[in-house]
Amino acid sequence: MTPETTILDLGAEFLDPVEPADFPQTILRFRNDRAATEVGLDTLSDEQWIAHFGRFVGLPGSLPQPLALRYHGHQFRTYNPDLGDGRGFLFAQLRDDRGRLMDLGTKGSGTTPWSRMGDGRLTLKGAVREILATEMLEALGVATSRTFSVIETGENLVRNDEPSPTRSAVLVRLNHSHIRYGSFQRQAFHQNREALQRLVDYCLTHLAPEASGPTPVAALIDHAVKGAARMAAQFMAAGFVHGVLNTDNINITGESFDYGPWRFAPAWDAGFTAAYFDHGGLYAFGRQAEALQWNLYQLANALRLIADVEELKPALETYPLRYRAALSDAILGRLGVKRLGSSEDEALVAAIQTALVATQMDPDRFFFDWRGGTRRGPSPAEHHYSHDAFGDFLRLIPDFAAGAPSHPYWADDAPCTMLIDEVEALWAPIAERDDWAPLHDKIAAIRRMGEAHR
Repeated sequence: MTPETTILDLGAEFLDPVEPADFPQTILRFRNDRAATEVGLDTLSDEQWIAHFGRFVGLPGSLPQPLALRYHGHQFRTYNPDLGDGRGFLFAQLRDDRGRLMDLGTKGSGTTPWSRMGDGRLTLKGAVREILATEMLEALGVATSRTFSVIETGENLVRNDEPSPTRSAVLVRLNHSHIRYGSFQRQAFHQNREALQRLVDYCLTHLAPEASGPTPVAALIDHAVKGAARMAAQFMAAGFVHGVLNTDNINITGESFDYGPWRFAPAWDAGFTAAYFDHGGLYAFGRQAEALQWNLYQLANALRLIADVEELKPALETYPLRYRAALSDAILGRLGVKRLGSSEDEALVAAIQTALVATQMDPDRFFFDWRGGTRRGPSPAEHHYSHDAFGDFLRLIPDFAAGAPSHPYWADDAPCTMLIDEVEALWAPIAERDDWAPLHDKIAAIRRMGEAHR
């Protein structure tokens, strides 16, 4: 383990020391040893693991006390200056095996100065849902936080949107930073030029040393544009809807994180939403690229406190082009085919989307059936492939074919999926009889799929 404390360089304007909740119980339910290996924590015993990630005994050499981070944000495009870590905190920082600065942050670890009227807790079902989201996204090649630990905490929680009382948990996630767009917005709101510049310098030094541009601010916004375009494209290729793409839920490193009302889309439906409260479809499947571009403009608006608008425009104007290129990378990457060049690649991507929209077939089945650009054996989706909408795809795909994939996953009868009914089916045995075997079996199946994609 290589511990760090770099977040302390930002100073008091950005964080509040807090105390973790004292939970009645600490029952280890999930430990991500694959992720732990990357940061040198895989050798911890279960007892040590619980001490660190259930009782929050500090990691040697890292932060002396948990820190609730301060930020603002646009929530469904309404500005909220009363935000901050309300049921989580930054517990530790350390380097991974690639030398990157990583954060261990929590969810459900107790109240903070930013909890407002909340109890600072997390339902166990919410923790299980976050395990499933992060495991599935990682397997599909999406840049995402990883669920590092889930510990059941023995409290009964009352929630208005699910059966209550319900079981509680504390979750720890591994992220390449918890610095949000809203972190910049807060300093701009308070007209704190010095703190905003300090934040820019921190990000360029510790989180994006490869970023380049004529000025530091230009380099950072360019880095953010690149990350947002990639995130939007990877969501599309995965058929994923985050549900709450507010500026306080988007981090500067371009990693997706903080999974609440997420869904995987059962069809290529631009209007498919994840959050029951997203009545206008602001963050619908087909509007996520637009939402992330809008968020970039809010980041840029915050940075105008210390930069001229002309420093920011060039990078912002590249978003559409970068998104199209990233979409080709993501969709053709999931398909596992050769690349012929930008115009040819975009033509195939357009043909795929046209066919999926017209037929409304299961996108997971499509990518499974055509992996490598060559049709697998008989498929329940056979009738879709004879649809006129697949004409352009069938004409183009032979030039992209990379050969039949070799991993045994591709010989399965059906793809590994994660629709909402499956989430509920995995939760039911936990809720009814404390049976975790189906969940752990599903995680193993998801990871096997991830190996096949890699």
